[in-house]
This record gives sequence, C-alpha cells and structure tokens, in this order.
Amino acid sequence: MKTNRPLTVVSLLLSLSMAAMEMTVVSTAMPTVVGDLGGIHFYSWVFTAYLLTSTVTVPLYGKLADLYGRKPVLLFGIGVFLVGSMASGLAQGIGTLIAFRAVQGLGAGAMQPTTLTIVGDIYNLEERARMQGVFGAVWGVAGLVGPLLGGIIVKYLSWRWVFFINVPAGIAAAALLMVALHEDVAHRRHSLDWAGAALLTVGLSALLFGAQGRSASAVGLPVAAILLALFVVVERRAAEPVLPLGLFRQPVIGIATLAGALVGAGMISMVTYVPLYVQGVLGGSPTEAGSAITPMVIGWPIASAISGRALPRVGYRPLIHSGLAISALAAVAVALLLRPGASLHVPQAMSALFGVGLGFANTALLIAVQTSVEWRQRGVATASTMFARTIGGTLAVGALGAVLSAALVGDASLPPGAADRLLGPEHGAGLAPDVVRALAASLQGGLATVFWAIAGISIAAAITSLFFPRLAIARASPDHADIGQPAEMSTLPPEA
Repeated sequence: MKTNRPLTVVSLLLSLSMAAMEMTVVSTAMPTVVGDLGGIHFYSWVFTAYLLTSTVTVPLYGKLADLYGRKPVLLFGIGVFLVGSMASGLAQGIGTLIAFRAVQGLGAGAMQPTTLTIVGDIYNLEERARMQGVFGAVWGVAGLVGPLLGGIIVKYLSWRWVFFINVPAGIAAAALLMVALHEDVAHRRHSLDWAGAALLTVGLSALLFGAQGRSASAVGLPVAAILLALFVVVERRAAEPVLPLGLFRQPVIGIATLAGALVGAGMISMVTYVPLYVQGVLGGSPTEAGSAITPMVIGWPIASAISGRALPRVGYRPLIHSGLAISALAAVAVALLLRPGASLHVPQAMSALFGVGLGFANTALLIAVQTSVEWRQRGVATASTMFARTIGGTLAVGALGAVLSAALVGDASLPPGAADRLLGPEHGAGLAPDVVRALAASLQGGLATVFWAIAGISIAAAITSLFFPRLAIARASPDHADIGQPAEMSTLPPEA
C-alpha cells in the first residue's frame, strides 16, 4: 500500500503542534504553578526534567526509527507523551510534577525528530523545503495559541488544564498515522547498542545534574566525564552504534550539531525566563507573560516559510549566517533593554526578531543534514540534530536556573516562600512592601545575568555558523511509493 501523504502530513502536524503547545503553555503557566505548589528554587527543574528525558532518548529513538521504521517509534512516543501529560495535570506537588514531566519527555523524545525524519522520507528537496515552511507555520500557530490559551486557562480555570489540552490532538495524530503511513522497511537482524544507550543516558543525566551548580557540580561533572568517555569507547566498537560518531566528522553535520546546541540553549532559555521576568519583575499577569514570547512563534514561521522557498535559489550558508546574526542581535537587545519598568513591547519586539532569525537558520540547517546522508542514516542524523538542540537547551536552563536560585538564596532578608507568593495568583498580596521590593530586585539581578548569558550564547552560535561549509544543493527524485528506500540524488553546482 502507498502512503497517503495528505493524511500523514496532518498527523505529523498534530504531533508537532503538541510539542509547540506544550512548550509555550507551560512557560506561561509555570509562575502560577510554583505559586500554587511552591518550590521556586525548583522552577528550572520542571523544564529540565522534561528536557533531560526528551534529550537523552533522542539518539536511541533515531536509531530505532532507522532499524524498525518511523511509524512504530512515533506511535510509541505519542502514547507515552499523553500519559505524562495527564499525570502532570494531576500532580499534587512540585516533586511529582517534575517526575511526570520526565515521563512526558520520554515520549517527546520520539516525536519531533521522527516527525521531521518522515518529512524527509516522503518529499524530495524542493517539496521538503516548502513543507518545512508549512511545518514552521503550524508550529508558530500552535505556539501562538499556547500562551494565550494558557493565560486564559490559568486565569479562569486552573493551571492543571494546560497539560490536558494535548490529549485530543494526540489521539487524532496517532489514529491518522496508523491508517495513512505505510513503510517498506527491510527487516534484518539488528544488534542494538544497549550499552552505549545506557552510558549516554546516565552520562548526560550526570552532566545535567552537575550543571545545577554548587555541590551538584562536584559529583555530577566528574561522573559525567567518566561515563561519556566510556560511551565514546563503546561507540567506536559497536556494530550498530546508537550515535555513530563518524557522522560528526562530516563538516556539515559537525557544524550543524554545534550550532544547533547553541541555538537550543538560547531559544529554550528565552522561552523559560522571559515570562518569569514579566511576572516577577514587571508585575504582569500570566496572559501578559505569554504575550511576551508569543511574537517569537509568529516571526519563526514567517521566516521559515521564506527560508524554505529561498533555499533552492540562494543555498544554505546565506540563510544560516543571516538568521543566527539576527537572533544574536535580538538577544543582546533583550539584555540591554529589559529593565524594571520597561514596556511589555520590548520583550515582544525582541522575541519576534529572535524568532525570525531562528526561522531563517533552522530550516536550512535541518535540510542540509538530511540531504547529506542516505535513508538508512537519515533518522539518526535528524535525531542527532534535535539531540544537540535539546541538550544545549537543557544544559542552559539548568545552569541558568542555578544562577537564578543563587540570586534568591543570597538575600538573607527574604522570608521563606516569599518568591512563591509573589508569583502566585495574588501577586504577593500580604507581603511587606520592602520584601516585595527586595524580592523583585533579587529576581531582576539574577535574570539580568541570565539574559546576558543568553546573549553570549547567541553570539557564539552566529560565530559558529561562519564555519559552515559550502554545500552543493542536491535534488532528489520523489520517493512516494516505497517509504524506506533511498532516493537517487543528482547534485547541482555548489552554492556560492
């Protein structure tokens, strides 16, 4: 049977929509969540737990998708994601919420890379460039609805409902995928690299734990160094490594991976900490906090659509260079202009500009990676790109969370729980005025450091892009009938 591309695309778009909605809804709701459950010092862990499990499983899912097909891996991911979403909505404490977010991340680790890999399978280069623009637009629409819907839900219902909104989309996505996508995967005996997967998972977990700072660094970082060194040794000897290290010796994939890690660090940190600044320092509502990052998911799809159409004509490098330069400019502007009393239009405008830059660069980076490998490696190559982005974001959110926590702990005059009450629905009602002023000052100081760190990360990404190689634009013949077989490639002259 042939794949029904329209229905498959609808299923994939629903899957991506869940991921986009999850990111923006939770970012908007989190200040209210910690106001209800407490635990401002664990603020970053609600993000980190999700990113940790979604990050460390991406290479394994990518390898499984190459070995057994994309469809079963994506269906499994959707199912686990929905279980985690429901459990998160029912959480009764910050600790259980963090645990259930980790379960949610286990499913998300399969969703985005596998979805984009399927797009690479069923479309040729010209079609794929246009479709990435469409996918970027849908990502933006879902992200746009997320903050606004999240603010409304938090205001009129309960923050718990922000975790339940993915359920209808997830059920529909799984049902459509089951009937629409048909793969022709060559079945053969496989030797899964379980030792490598285990070392990578535990090693990255230790690294992310160590990124929290203070005593965690003394334990986590040495353990991470040992386990990740063992991982490299195991991967070099494995018959079918979970993360083929040879891929990263290709300049295209090596530079794209490093740039992706820096892009992910900047993007996820902006989405995490700008809403906190709006509520904690500027005194905004959850809806206003959401509106501060909403323009990012407007600028991104617009630029992504332009990038997809321009790529066959201008090549990869101009889009990557200009995109990451724009994002760096926006990040520096946030660090300079976001001050107490600043207008809400400041983060909105810079968020839009940041999204425009990412939209230009990410489409070109992803397609460059996918066209540089054969079908049998496309899943793990795509997953490696997503892996780099999420590991960069996870490390950054964890490390910057430690910076923010240190700023709050460092002020001994603040009573316990004051930060939680400031972020709660009553915005600190009942706290002494001097406590509110001191707390806002501590938050502002810590977040100012966070925003300058994001600016530095974004500048580093722009510099990294300068080393992206000159790459030929390849056109692939359509491969619609037998998904799972490599397409024949013809190469055009290299880009200028």
